[in-house]
Amino acid sequence: MLVARAAVLSSQSPQISQAQPSQAPALTLLARDGRRTLPLTVTGDQEFVALDDLATAFQLAVREESLGAITVSSKGKTIVVQPAQALASVSGRLIALPAPLTRSGRRWLVPVEFISRALATIYDVKLDLRKPSRLLIVGDLRVPRIQLRYDAVGTSGRLTIDATPRATSTITQENDRLSVKFDADALDVPSPVLPGLGAQGLVLAVHLIDPSVLAFDVGPRFAGFKASTQTLESTLRVVIDLAALAETAPAPAPPAGRAAPDLPALGQATPPFRTLVIDPGHGGGDDTGAAGASGAKEKDLALAIARRAKAAIEGRLGIRVLLTRDDDRHVGIDERTAMANNNKADLFISLHASASPRPAAAGATIFYAAFDTGSVPASSADRVPAFNGVMREIELVPWELAQSRHLDQSTSFAELLETQLRDRIPLAGEAVASAPLRVLESANMPAVLIELGYLTNGDQETLLTGDAFANTFVQALADAVVRYRDAQAAGGAR
Repeated sequence: MLVARAAVLSSQSPQISQAQPSQAPALTLLARDGRRTLPLTVTGDQEFVALDDLATAFQLAVREESLGAITVSSKGKTIVVQPAQALASVSGRLIALPAPLTRSGRRWLVPVEFISRALATIYDVKLDLRKPSRLLIVGDLRVPRIQLRYDAVGTSGRLTIDATPRATSTITQENDRLSVKFDADALDVPSPVLPGLGAQGLVLAVHLIDPSVLAFDVGPRFAGFKASTQTLESTLRVVIDLAALAETAPAPAPPAGRAAPDLPALGQATPPFRTLVIDPGHGGGDDTGAAGASGAKEKDLALAIARRAKAAIEGRLGIRVLLTRDDDRHVGIDERTAMANNNKADLFISLHASASPRPAAAGATIFYAAFDTGSVPASSADRVPAFNGVMREIELVPWELAQSRHLDQSTSFAELLETQLRDRIPLAGEAVASAPLRVLESANMPAVLIELGYLTNGDQETLLTGDAFANTFVQALADAVVRYRDAQAAGGAR
């Protein structure tokens, strides 16, 4: 509530000259109940805010006393300021201000620093003034400071985004836009953001399209991206490497009189990559999979990462991504591959996590199918203990199944994925391996199974259940799918 009382200045009172302010860019006030603007004016090189605007925004009582002092009160706590004095008195303690209280018409103005130096000391909610960004943050909102840098790397480019304090992010691509969404209430982004951006034709502009989303408009030379994250003390660094389209020389014109070559028959073209099926392992009340000491369950981890991967890959590639389950329910092994087969999937990826009697066991492994008729009877579908100490039951199946004709491509994708994961997440000593896994051998398309790590390792359990791991893994997986799709489009047989 604003309370004002006019006062008559005595001859002994200081004579206050009327300031002649001009408008300055407003502050954006961020609070749990939304955002609004707080007007500012500037006199000389000093920015001022009107006390009545502060009173309205923060429910303050402002009074003009008979001897010229101005009191600003909030819930029994008071600040006193005097005209012509660059000081504020807070509970008997003097606080320096960059300029004195001044008057403009019928309004009293205080330096904008009054908010952080004086008002913040009596207000019952945290006030965080960030002048360079024109932000005033009210309460415990998560508003990381964002620093952006663009570097040319040969014909390619690199975007570096630092978020302080750390805030995890998810990167997606939709048409000609890369979006980086931070786990935050808002972003503190400097302006101008990246002067000179666009010289290489890879990124043309950057926008804040949502309080927590940075969007980069990509240019005609943009061919794809690879993202990684680094933790630097209190900062999370996101590095996005931008690939450029290869420069191609125009084909020479055929000599006069020579007939143009025949176009390849339609049947020779590589079918387009349209559908990816992601299989979150386990599910339902009786099939939780591996479990960690802190309570993490394999079924929950696999589903959470599968959902992120679906959103990221659909946004980036524009293809159809199906999940074999999108909730906590039981799905049979044969049902999982049947879904992929019935939807004519171009790639099948099954997500799991491991357990081991060895507490130090760690790292991800990528499996492709193995066909060993001597390991089990041809009719066996029993579960047996798994390999490498992993406490998993795996159904062994006859080799006469659909996966055999796709084994080369499954192996190639497993190796390609290992390359993308190598410098991003911990991998097992043998990061690519084969195993007679029924969920793979029944798939009539290239297929892999990924063990993300070991929930029975305390450090790995913490890592695997964190947002940073999920984001990094999903970005690497998306990169691998892009490269696999491009390799197939370049002429590889399916």
